[in-house]
Amino acid sequence: MDFKNKVVLITGASSGIGKETAIQFAKKGSNVILVARRKQKLEQIADELKKYNISTLVCECDVSDKLQVEKMSKLVLEKYDSVDILINNAGFAIYGSVFDLTTEEIESQMATNYFGMIYCIKNFLPSMLEKKLGHIVNVASVAASFGLPGIASYCASKFAMLGFSEGLKNELRGIGIGITVVSPIMVRTEFFNQPSFEKIPKYSPISISDKTVAKAILRAANSPRLEIIVPATARGVIWIKSSLPYLINPILSFAFRNQFNSKTKN
Repeated sequence: MDFKNKVVLITGASSGIGKETAIQFAKKGSNVILVARRKQKLEQIADELKKYNISTLVCECDVSDKLQVEKMSKLVLEKYDSVDILINNAGFAIYGSVFDLTTEEIESQMATNYFGMIYCIKNFLPSMLEKKLGHIVNVASVAASFGLPGIASYCASKFAMLGFSEGLKNELRGIGIGITVVSPIMVRTEFFNQPSFEKIPKYSPISISDKTVAKAILRAANSPRLEIIVPATARGVIWIKSSLPYLINPILSFAFRNQFNSKTKN
């Protein structure tokens, strides 16, 4: 796919991966729709993108709200008729044991990370089907393959995203619409500014930049693959976990108990 003049919609576009993805597509000549809750941040990014001589549209929207997504999609489709590339990037996590998290905190993660994706796909897929052309990129995490203690509800939302994407990909096979999941390891963004992460290490030596993930999203938007792991070497760890869970899972549990106990004592 030549990205020039393509219409690209990005959720969670106000910072981090979303912002950098908008920049990368703008460099390719794509028209960019910026979607997030923080309108002022979106407008600042739109100003930055003016130098690329592309069309931009700022849409203030909480993707966890079905009615807001419907309103946003009507605005977008009135201007552009259809979206060529839909990037479901909005997401967040709350750190804590399942026992300590409230039901509302667990539901809120699923509402944004999983149902936010569903709402966007349901509103933009029909216009793609009419053209029989388009690509959906869902930004998940390696947490879609690991049940990590401390972020169990976040993992659940990403497991759901990956499973839904695989099912939808099989439904769309041969129609001309692609769907690819991008699953990065720890990324250096505002993701860890959430208060629940305050007393635990934010980044590890193997963490990657938002620009690295954004470039993977560009590849994904033109890829026949179901999932792109970032970096590719992390696929080996996923294979080991899947093949030798009796070795990996006790290590994860032990690390979580030490980390969580240290956090609660501070």
